[in-house]
Amino acid sequence: MQLPIQVALVDDDDLYRETVAADLADRGFAVSGFADGRSFFDALHNGLEAHVVLLDWSLQEGSGLDLLNTLREGGRQVPVVFLTGVSLAERELQAFNGGAVDFIDKLRGIDVLAQRLRLIVEGERARPADAAPTPLRYGNLTLLPGTARAQWCRQDVGLTVTEYKIVAFLASLEGEPASYRAIYDVAHYSGFVAGTGERGYQTNVRSLMKRIRGKFLSVDPGFSQIVNWPYLGYSWLRP
Repeated sequence: MQLPIQVALVDDDDLYRETVAADLADRGFAVSGFADGRSFFDALHNGLEAHVVLLDWSLQEGSGLDLLNTLREGGRQVPVVFLTGVSLAERELQAFNGGAVDFIDKLRGIDVLAQRLRLIVEGERARPADAAPTPLRYGNLTLLPGTARAQWCRQDVGLTVTEYKIVAFLASLEGEPASYRAIYDVAHYSGFVAGTGERGYQTNVRSLMKRIRGKFLSVDPGFSQIVNWPYLGYSWLRP
C-alpha cells in the first residue's frame, strides 16, 4: 500500500493554512502546517519528510522566494509549489527561475491544487533519480511535462490536464494535422464514444479546441497557432 503524499505547507494565514490542510487531508494527503520559515526549517532539521512543499508567496517574515532560495542553497531538491493570491506573470517567472515546479493562484480551489500536487509527486516518483524534468519548447510555446502546465510567451495559459495533453499532442506533430478522432482519443482514450450520431465526438472536439484557443487568446490576442482543417481536424503551426 502506497503511503499518502507528505505535504509541508508554509502560510502565515492561520485560517487559510488550517482549511487547506484539512481539505487536502480529506483527499488523502498528509499535511504538516507552518506559520513561518523558521518553524518549517526547524522541523526539517528535526527529520521532517515531505514529498512536496507549498509556500505562500508573501509571508510576514521574508517571502516564500527567500525560503526557496534557502532550501536550494542547503542542497534540498524537494519540489516546491508557490501559492499566491495575486497571480502575476512577473512572480511566476521569479518562481520558476528560482527552481519552483509550479505556481498556483489560491482562487483556483482545492481540487485544482490537489490534482497539481499529485501530478508533481507522481512525476517525481516515475523519473530516474538523476533525471530532471525537461521543458519542451515549440517557438513561443513551453510545455512543462512534470506539472502539465503550458506557457505562451512565458505566461501560464491555465490549461486543464486534458487541454494540456491535446496541445502537447498537436505540437509534437510539428505542423501535421491530427484527425478529430485522434484528438478525441487523446482527451479520453482510444475508442471512447460520446455525443450524438456516428461522428458526434467532432462537436466535442470543436468545443475543446474553442476553449483552448480562447485561453491562448486571453494571453496573446494575436495568437493564431491552432489551425482547423475542415472535415479532418486540427494542427499546431510549426514555429
